[in-house]
Amino acid sequence: FGLEGVDALIPGMKAMIDKAVELGVESIDIGMPHRGRLNVLANVMRKPMEEMLYEFMEGTIAADEEGHLQGSGDVKYHLGFTMDRPTHNAGKNVHISLCANPSHLEAVNPIVEGKTRAKQHFSGDTTRKRCLSVVLHGDAAFAGQGVVYETLELSDIKGYTTGGSIHVIANNQIGFTTDPRFSRSTPYCTDVAKSVGAPILHVNGDDPEAVHWAMETAAEYRQEFGKDVVVDIVGFRRHGHNEIDEPMFTQPLMYKIIKKKDDVLKVYADKLIKEGRVTQAKVDELKAAAHVVFMTAFDKAKDPDYRPPPSAWFGTQWKGYKTMFQLGKNHETTVPKETLLMLGERLSAIPEGFNIHRKLIKLMKDKKKAVCETGKGIDWGTGEALAFASLLLEGTHVRLSGQDVERGTFSHRHAVLHDQVNESKYIPLNNISAKQAAFAIYNSNLSEYAVLGFELGYSMENPNSLVLWEAQFGDFSNTAQVIIDQFISSGEQKWLKGNGLVMLLPHGYEGQGPEHSSARVERFLQMCDDDPDFVPEMEPTGVKQIQDV
Repeated sequence: FGLEGVDALIPGMKAMIDKAVELGVESIDIGMPHRGRLNVLANVMRKPMEEMLYEFMEGTIAADEEGHLQGSGDVKYHLGFTMDRPTHNAGKNVHISLCANPSHLEAVNPIVEGKTRAKQHFSGDTTRKRCLSVVLHGDAAFAGQGVVYETLELSDIKGYTTGGSIHVIANNQIGFTTDPRFSRSTPYCTDVAKSVGAPILHVNGDDPEAVHWAMETAAEYRQEFGKDVVVDIVGFRRHGHNEIDEPMFTQPLMYKIIKKKDDVLKVYADKLIKEGRVTQAKVDELKAAAHVVFMTAFDKAKDPDYRPPPSAWFGTQWKGYKTMFQLGKNHETTVPKETLLMLGERLSAIPEGFNIHRKLIKLMKDKKKAVCETGKGIDWGTGEALAFASLLLEGTHVRLSGQDVERGTFSHRHAVLHDQVNESKYIPLNNISAKQAAFAIYNSNLSEYAVLGFELGYSMENPNSLVLWEAQFGDFSNTAQVIIDQFISSGEQKWLKGNGLVMLLPHGYEGQGPEHSSARVERFLQMCDDDPDFVPEMEPTGVKQIQDV
């Protein structure tokens, strides 16, 4: 999964980050597949190389203080990382996060977007100029995987936009063993981005100065116009698909040419020497200095006394949350009756002059009667609204999205009321108290995969918020099965990553034949552990065994 052949991506990424910071960016979330990932970690994000080399020698997931192995781990080019690093702008640091991702190359795209959107919310970045998403792609995956289009389609929708993302394609003109003419039906791998009108810059990967310019231009475009932009770095792949592949099996003519090609470092160095801008002695000096850095890190990683800092459990935002080996406490979640009565009044109130649908007048009266008078007949929608309202009153941000969530697929929610004359909107849950937290509710586009991924990314950013995704019909969650299997069920086991997402799957298992019987709880549980036949020892409370299973 080496980057050789598209090497210019690295100085290009650094130029793009420096330009973005110069133009006001303070935080960057990166999502990327395998190719070049270790190079980005070491050279762009500045993860200490001795840490990376140590991980290769010793493995990744360490035991905790009591000797429990903290998860199964994952291959090295799936792991995430986060840090603050300096830029060329004096005194300006930038916070960069690289999201962990599975082998499903583009599945991380919506996660990154959701994470950035959450950062914008919690930091008050209403102009969306301070928090940026950068997504890297392979050429074959960008053209081939539907989640790319689904995520692009979120780019300018009110409830999901992040103010434009920068897409960078490491285009090595081959997808595993498939030539471009067999891996897409369009001239360029980037043509899907035309669907949202994103400008696309195609640039020669053998020209680092052109790549530098294109990447800076992308940062300027995003900051100026708040829209998606694509940079397609056209290069090649020096070796096979991964460390065990032999590319000559399937592309003999291409690889005969590649074997004769100089790498970009030599091409660029020769150009500069010929132009008199640098000497051969200077080139040799720089290469020798880099080699010293590499060998110093390698020697440090081999030192028997060296230990890298422990992985942060769940990431910094989740500090203090229990690990899988600790029992949490049952917290009191009741609300005083007086509070519920007050909330019932507010949730059923209709503003003066608001022309509500006549059928909803009775519904609002029934809601008020159930909560404030009889205490009986409280339906799901009303109970849910009371729960949300009590959290909002306590300062907890609540976000709910999915197809038809504003009304509810089965007309069970009516969280957003529509004026029948002028179509203005009224949201009772945002009119409880002047001091309440924000309630965000958005009807999504007709996507499960990207929208569930987006909400998952959003929920990762702050554990002290309630983030929910609702399937239009419970069974339709199966269109987002990759997100469920790769991130939700197994993210903690693989990457020590916590999230607090709630999935609502209404009407999911009611004997309506195979078409509407797929939202079964066992489908969500079966991906959570390595060995389904292992049952942990029972301990006195019985709680620990349930937690482990």
